[in-house]
Amino acid sequence: MFNIDQDQSEKLFIPFITAGDPLPEVSIELAKSLQKAGATALEIGVAYSDPLADGPVIQRASKRVLDNGMNIVKAIELGGKMKKNGVNIPIILFTYYNPVLQLNKEYFFALLRENHIDGLLVPDLPLEESASLQAECKTHEVTYISLVAPTSESRLKTIIEQAEGFVYCVSSLGVTGVRNEFNSSAYRFIRTVKNLSSVPVAVGFGISSREQVVKMNEICDGVVVGSALVKKIEELKDRLISIETRDRAVQEFEDYAKMFGGLYSLK
Repeated sequence: MFNIDQDQSEKLFIPFITAGDPLPEVSIELAKSLQKAGATALEIGVAYSDPLADGPVIQRASKRVLDNGMNIVKAIELGGKMKKNGVNIPIILFTYYNPVLQLNKEYFFALLRENHIDGLLVPDLPLEESASLQAECKTHEVTYISLVAPTSESRLKTIIEQAEGFVYCVSSLGVTGVRNEFNSSAYRFIRTVKNLSSVPVAVGFGISSREQVVKMNEICDGVVVGSALVKKIEELKDRLISIETRDRAVQEFEDYAKMFGGLYSLK
């Protein structure tokens, strides 16, 4: 479980990678490079065959790792290996609800505990159906991350009142993916969330440039970056897989990630 110390002036940088992409051992190196690039926390995505919120870039990453035998148990265990190999920032498991149900909640939370997973984010579980899982998270000291998208103000307040760690603010409706620009309604919505929230607000779904990071940081506490990083991994895939070229490719990925980086103090 983790909290973010808002006394610090730096902004959040919360990267997302698909667990096991392009290989499990490479994921560990990429996680370490993101930590070096200034990541506040790390989201590792569990590949799923029915990715409700994922755009084409992350869908392709999911297919790559599913073809290699990745599943939710292996993804959680990979998070534990990241921790054993020097990743000391919080790790948040990003998974759909069906794999959790299939595992059995008792076994699921035992795996999270054994592998030192700090947070949980379930994008397809609406507020009205999340009480049981949130209660389990509290019992097992796992931070349950709340997603908010444009909705009624009363519902928005209810979601934000329950938020822990940070609020993941969805910048636009639809699936994940790189966006060149955001419309004015997105900025109004983010400001509303920020005004209502007592925990930090990080904006995701489409952040892909330094200019967007700077703009978002003017109105919220930081950014979540997923598709842009997963796309970079896809571009570097062959070099990351090859042992001969891996180190330089990981360094190139780290250099790319630095344009999004900022750091908050976690406790």
